[in-house]
Amino acid sequence: MTKLTLDDLKNIREKASENSSLSGKDTNVKIVVYMGTCGIAAGAGEIMNTLVEEKKASKRDDIKIVASGCMGMCSTEPNFSVEIKGEDPVVYKNMDRNMTRQVFKRHVMKGEVQTGFALGRI
Repeated sequence: MTKLTLDDLKNIREKASENSSLSGKDTNVKIVVYMGTCGIAAGAGEIMNTLVEEKKASKRDDIKIVASGCMGMCSTEPNFSVEIKGEDPVVYKNMDRNMTRQVFKRHVMKGEVQTGFALGRI
């Protein structure tokens, strides 16, 4: 088994940081869909598919959509958060396809937080 060097570890950390934050030079928006067991049971897969469809339709390459594990708010699933560069992330709760489309079109595309669907800011 090959041993990792300090440089190998630094490279791994850099790549992981690029994938998990807005630090990437081409990413202005990150959407995190919480897909723990309870989220998936509540419909997080459908929410993920809807977000991917909306991103594709928007033709914007600066939006990153990622899956994450459970956020610990089972009673409000499915949840996802929207993080726009320079702003606090907002978590949305009890989402369905139509609400997700609205959040994408208004918050992600226009910067208008949809407070009626928001659980809170992180």
